[in-house]
Amino acid sequence: MVLRSTVKKLFSADKELSKTLKNIFGFYPGNVFLYQLAFRHKSASQEIINGYRVSNERLEYLGDAILSAVVADFLFKKFPYKNEGFLTEMRARIVSRVSLNKLSQKLGIDQLVQKSKDQRNPFRSANGDAFEAFIGAMFLDKGYNFTRKILIERIISTHLDMDALEKHEINPKSRLIEWAQKEKKVVEFKLVSELGEGYRKQYMVEVLLDSQSFSKAQDFSIKGAEQLAAERTLLAINQVDNTID
Repeated sequence: MVLRSTVKKLFSADKELSKTLKNIFGFYPGNVFLYQLAFRHKSASQEIINGYRVSNERLEYLGDAILSAVVADFLFKKFPYKNEGFLTEMRARIVSRVSLNKLSQKLGIDQLVQKSKDQRNPFRSANGDAFEAFIGAMFLDKGYNFTRKILIERIISTHLDMDALEKHEINPKSRLIEWAQKEKKVVEFKLVSELGEGYRKQYMVEVLLDSQSFSKAQDFSIKGAEQLAAERTLLAINQVDNTID
């Protein structure tokens, strides 16, 4: 009876996830296990054998590569007369953690993510990570062409405003580097320390201008800490001389 109840519960969960994916993206999964894994954050990982823990990290790695390739192809065709620098910046804006977190919430993926309920750790990138892992799962389940079609027709064309993205600045680090080059200053991003362990680890990054410390910031990724520190540096510079538009 216990086994039958467990099987029934698992089957019900599979069916519910399949139905949810159909409602959001217009398709039923072939291998629903891949999608279940895609929504399992590392903070809720499961040990299967010899200490090896299963989470969505490997699928996230794969999905990141697929998403980057699809977005690069999409932008290349949408903006035939734009240079490489513009295309690179637009791709960075679309695949940024901020953008992916917002997309995840807009699509309802954030409601599917399984993660620790530890209130001390907000796991700010968990939703964006799950979105990339979902793409990795879809690629393994349906192939590249199918994944590309869903990304472009169901997500990029439907939920992203290209005009707004083109005008909106979401990369403080790039902006700071451009300003430093214009002002003939040397900007450095220095990893100062690592705080905590495992999925709770945070990174402290310091911004130096001409070897002078300007600001520090910490985040759950080095990239995120660099962006936060760059943003604080830009604010400090603006307060002093308003040299950045």
